[in-house]
Amino acid sequence: MAVTVANCCFSALSSAFKSHPRLATSTCHSYLDGRSLKASDNKNRAPKKRSSASPPKSNAQKLPGRLKDDKFSLYGDGISGKGDAGRLQSTGFKSFGAQRKEKKEFQLDSREQQVEPGNFQDATFLNAVVKVYCTHTAPDYSLPWQKQRQYTSTGSAFMIGDGKLLTNAHCVEHDTQIKVKRRGDDTKYVAKVLARGVDCDIALLSVESQEFWKGAEPLRLGHLPRLQDAVTVVGYPLGGDTISVTKGVVSRIEVTSYAHGSSDLLGIQIDAAINPGNSGGPAFNEQGECIGVAFQVYRSEEAENIGYVIPTTVVSHFLNDYERNGKYTGFPCLGVLLQKLENPALRACLQVQSNEGVLVRRVEPTSDANNVLKQGDVMVSFDDVHVGSEGTVPFRSNERIAFRYLISQKFAGDVAELGIIRAGKFIKVPVELNPRVHLVPYHIDGDQPSYLIIAGLVFTPLSEPLIEEECDESIGLKLLTKARYSLARFKGEQIVILSQVLANEVNIGYEDMGNQQVLKFNGTRIKNIHHLAHLVASCQDKYMGFEFEDNYLAVLEREVAMAASPRILKDYGIPSERSDDLLEPYVDSLGDNQAIEHDFGDSPVSNLEMGFDSLLWA
Repeated sequence: MAVTVANCCFSALSSAFKSHPRLATSTCHSYLDGRSLKASDNKNRAPKKRSSASPPKSNAQKLPGRLKDDKFSLYGDGISGKGDAGRLQSTGFKSFGAQRKEKKEFQLDSREQQVEPGNFQDATFLNAVVKVYCTHTAPDYSLPWQKQRQYTSTGSAFMIGDGKLLTNAHCVEHDTQIKVKRRGDDTKYVAKVLARGVDCDIALLSVESQEFWKGAEPLRLGHLPRLQDAVTVVGYPLGGDTISVTKGVVSRIEVTSYAHGSSDLLGIQIDAAINPGNSGGPAFNEQGECIGVAFQVYRSEEAENIGYVIPTTVVSHFLNDYERNGKYTGFPCLGVLLQKLENPALRACLQVQSNEGVLVRRVEPTSDANNVLKQGDVMVSFDDVHVGSEGTVPFRSNERIAFRYLISQKFAGDVAELGIIRAGKFIKVPVELNPRVHLVPYHIDGDQPSYLIIAGLVFTPLSEPLIEEECDESIGLKLLTKARYSLARFKGEQIVILSQVLANEVNIGYEDMGNQQVLKFNGTRIKNIHHLAHLVASCQDKYMGFEFEDNYLAVLEREVAMAASPRILKDYGIPSERSDDLLEPYVDSLGDNQAIEHDFGDSPVSNLEMGFDSLLWA
């Protein structure tokens, strides 16, 4: 899990809010792909978690009508631009290679390469590790019709054969240009992204140039290592231009929080030094087999030398998913909030005879489990593997691991058989596993956030990048609560907000509105931003009425508003009144599935914010 010393800038938030990666202000946030951020916040505060995913914010001039203070100053070591470097504090990244099976399946390679321990300098497989140069242009979520100022970063990648490279997804996030350079070569070659796994922080690249692949030997995937096994991390970190090698041992293997994707997957903890630029580089065992991809670090004043590697099991899952579907579909989830059953009285009350099982506390409405599981069920097995009272399952010879590990071994659309105890009776039920549906997404698909401008009123879906960019105070406690504690009630549901008002005589009296949820349009509850665009386009009434949170009402005369819109767009230099995705015809696949007012749940919707150890999402 990537963590930094961070500070909460919204004093009214609860401790669960403060622990969320998007609610913390990093004292200094450093990226292992060569990026660094520094905040002007107080440095002497308690450590908080922070995602390593978000790119540096742009200092580009904002459009008139939006005054905001950016939390972060720009750039630092390893990135072009100006800004204070600050005290380096967090997140490391690295990557590893994969081997292709003849039949399209990726397997772990048990063959040992003849490499003497400690003789890595002359090992030929080091030539498979390349340096990545990426130019990023991130969306501006506050002004969604434009981009932020571009920045550059460097990272690492490695060859896996068939003209492909592996690196970290965060290394090539919002890429506009990617170039790679081999060890000992002075030529950079253009690379393209074939697949991007945000949840597992892996990206698959291709290089078309045949010259780049001359004499190349792809890496092989090794098996999952054991504790105290020696590990060597290879990459191109800051501090020099040539390849770098650091050594350590495997400290721990367990389900780990992946900061970039806000997911929980198997991770390898190591004590080898990981520095900015190591992201996407491989980690080797003593036999020269690639056993993982370096991707994040944990740094605080209480701990040191804690780095994380994406294991071969996760990489193979990513590659097999891509081969099966022609694209990456993601890791599935069960969609239930579970409570541990350590207390004997609690187990007796639920009529659980043995020391096993976890209690179903909440089921996501969009998951298939919502059709078969009920609150109060006790899940005691997953595909005939017994689940312990602490939510763990057997792992290897004499180890145990979080139950979520079994779910991560499945693919989207797979069916698992759950053994549950309901009212004292044991039954088995099938559940289809699919990727989780987020009401407030952590990442936005595509290059542009959705937006709709009506007579200067700018509407956009609420997202975690928008929350981070806007700063917590301007978003407001109620929206933050919905983002942290509310679940999507149907697929496609969004929280649509009025992000700002572009001042004009047609919207007099509304110009100070901002970051408020719009609930209804002319009495019809809004399902998502596309639904709102459809309602506005099909409106024939004299007035257009927007009902917001806290019963606030904004009304525009339709013909006057539509006539004023082109002039407002011209005055503010906006190319279009809506994003490209809203130009497509609206298809109401949701039927009459109207979203009612969101009830706040009794716990956060992500394990990253969970402050109570006895509760966990699967």
